Amino acid sequence: MALKLDYVARETAINLKRNLLMTSAAILTVAVSLGLVGGALLLRQGVQNATVQWKGGVELSIFMKPDVTSEQMSAIEHQLRAMPEVKRVRFVSKDAAYAEFKKLFANSPDMVETVTPDNLPPSFRVVPKAAEQVESIGEPFRNRPGVYRVVYAEKQVKTLLKVTRALQLGILVIALVLLASASVLILNTIRMAIFARRREVAVMKLVGATNWFIRVPFMFEGLLQGLVGAGVAFAAVYLGRNLVQDAVRHNELFHQFYVSSAEVVGTGLFIVIVGALVGGVGSAVAVTRFLDV
Repeated sequence: MALKLDYVARETAINLKRNLLMTSAAILTVAVSLGLVGGALLLRQGVQNATVQWKGGVELSIFMKPDVTSEQMSAIEHQLRAMPEVKRVRFVSKDAAYAEFKKLFANSPDMVETVTPDNLPPSFRVVPKAAEQVESIGEPFRNRPGVYRVVYAEKQVKTLLKVTRALQLGILVIALVLLASASVLILNTIRMAIFARRREVAVMKLVGATNWFIRVPFMFEGLLQGLVGAGVAFAAVYLGRNLVQDAVRHNELFHQFYVSSAEVVGTGLFIVIVGALVGGVGSAVAVTRFLDV
């Protein structure tokens, strides 16, 4: 039997209407499953974006000695600016350091009164291109003439990198587990729908229908269920992202966990493709067991 497009479309529409309850269950399963997957992927993206900002805020300080010469300071600044690992260099004079000190200890006026600009050393504040590079940038300056001390939060940087890597890996594993679970759940839902129509498949086989003639309408049915369910999941993920982002926008702790619209759309396209593939392929696999009469 030759397949015709109008036949496939008609049979798909009839099957969807005839099994409205199972169709709704399959779509709901796809929507919930892929919605959880999309949420986990966006959470991972938010953590990754926050990690980039945290790493961008890491800096090291090179404090100079009180008797440092202008030539020594110029040589150090020139070397810093020439290093490919360095993203930004800022010189902090004694007066600027004193202004920072007064701001930090504004609640301790007695301490502020005991310090003058001459008591505070000038320094270079260096922001690396990657947080992992703070040590390689700072080490060459430890014993340089005119340098008093090189300071960077070594333990904090290592802890930051370790925690964010573990968090991203954990969320990725959760997303993959959810994706696998969603695929199995969707496949079982489709198989249940086809099981209810196994007699119909057997009759079609007995009158001479080929396997592909039977299989294609089911595949289109599964494809539509996957697309609709994934579209609902996409909408839910997009709206959820907007709600969460508005809620944390002014929160000092969580405002860095942002996800751009482009990243949401990319995740949405991914779950739509997955929904279509799981729906179409799942239907083809599910109907196979009923083709041997």
